[in-house]
Amino acid sequence: MACLGVFVAYLPVTTVAVSLPAIQAALGASTAQLSWVQDAFVLPMAAFILTAGVVGDVHGRKKVFQAGLLLSAAGAAVALAAPSIQVLWIGQALAGLGAAALLPTTLALISHAVPDHRERGKFIGLWATSLLMALAVGPLIAGAVLQHVAWRWIYLLVIPVSLLAMAFASRLLTDSRAPHGRRLDWPGQITAAVAVTALVYGVIEGGAGSFTDTPVLVALVVAAAGAVAFVVAERRSDSPMLDLTLFRSPAFTATTLVAMITFLALIGFFFLLSLYFGLVQQLDTLAAAWRLLMVTAAAIVVGGPVGRLMHRFPARILITAGLLVVTTALLSMTTLDADTSFASVAWRLALLGLGIGGVLTPMTATAVSSVPHHLAGMAAAGNNAFRQIGGALGPAVLGALLTARALGTFPAHLADAGITGTAGQSMVDTAREGGLGAVAGMDLGAATGPVLGAVGDAFLDGMRLCLIVAAALTLLAALVAAVLLRRPGGAPTPSVTVAVAGSHTAPDLADADEVASGQGGGRAPVRGHG
Repeated sequence: MACLGVFVAYLPVTTVAVSLPAIQAALGASTAQLSWVQDAFVLPMAAFILTAGVVGDVHGRKKVFQAGLLLSAAGAAVALAAPSIQVLWIGQALAGLGAAALLPTTLALISHAVPDHRERGKFIGLWATSLLMALAVGPLIAGAVLQHVAWRWIYLLVIPVSLLAMAFASRLLTDSRAPHGRRLDWPGQITAAVAVTALVYGVIEGGAGSFTDTPVLVALVVAAAGAVAFVVAERRSDSPMLDLTLFRSPAFTATTLVAMITFLALIGFFFLLSLYFGLVQQLDTLAAAWRLLMVTAAAIVVGGPVGRLMHRFPARILITAGLLVVTTALLSMTTLDADTSFASVAWRLALLGLGIGGVLTPMTATAVSSVPHHLAGMAAAGNNAFRQIGGALGPAVLGALLTARALGTFPAHLADAGITGTAGQSMVDTAREGGLGAVAGMDLGAATGPVLGAVGDAFLDGMRLCLIVAAALTLLAALVAAVLLRRPGGAPTPSVTVAVAGSHTAPDLADADEVASGQGGGRAPVRGHG
């Protein structure tokens, strides 16, 4: 059931991503509005995933799991019937709330059902494979749908799958709760939601306009104030939504930072890649889907062997090596152009998938296994929350860089194509108002070929800059993993005490390499607080 839940949670990610050109054409959306299509899903997931973890601990993870499935079905139904881009955002937001409920509960259910961390690693590998399967089949579903009917029908599959999963869960799933008393942390929830929402809003609107605009500056200030208020609220709470002492574990801190940085780069990259296939290479959705399948297929193939290697190699080596492969793949794609062949694109995307598959399972297993068993739900929710914050910022940050760079070079490319004067200025104004896609949708007459060539060249300028930035981010994540997951000097790993509300003792956090590779000796000893 956990694998089915994460499949439902992640199915909209790539299904929607490859359909963005069709959505833009049908609803007349700008590039900034397209960013919000994905961020309307990821933002509530990031803002409420911690709360979902706490609600599951308090009221039962089975109930939260079923609520997540119901919200996913409701979001898909709203999006399917959406007459405008704004209603589509609402549907995506409901689906994002569903995913927020599903992600921490699926991992917590695995942790409850399989307390032995050595066995748990295998099941987390299956969980990661299910996630990748959702990312793999999403583009194929969208491509097949868009060849025959309107874009909105890409949402249909989620509805029966979610409802069937709810029915099976009611019969097959055993409920579980955290053994230690917890309650909802409203100050933490409110301040976290304000901080995340304001940050993503500020980045998206700043990229679409200017970061010196008053609303953008206000949003960024509110985000900073919300983050500070969240830290203060969590430090004062006797039942925090996210126990900040978890970050005393180098393993938890490393995997959380790696997850956030990596997903910022990768989700932003997939957003750009879908536009590259549609806007530059003029591919239909199914053709783009087969290319994206190279990524997820390679990740699935390598996921199983990596899960077995976790018992032989430290997590630090596996995660760092995987991220270096991802960095290499991103840099190799800076040479792509409008005429790049399928084979030339495919090996680069397959290399990217190999890197992602090498990172996902050990990263997730380390985050969950590096904390005491009764805090697994909180750790899973925290790791997923920061992962989704990175995912929400990805399209916003890279979309802003793409827009700024592409609009900066577009006039020069038009001039090189011989289009100047009033006609050229009109196209530049259209691009600034509605994005490069709006120019491609103009009635260009005999100038269609040269203008589309200029649009493609400007987009490629922006995409190359974004690929360099994404590669720099994944390289940074590799350095974080190499440094923070490393035991200093061969000395025994210092234990970290985690405070638990209503308790005077708590298990220590285990060393990341030992836990994730199966070399640890089971549960950490219990030590009293002074």
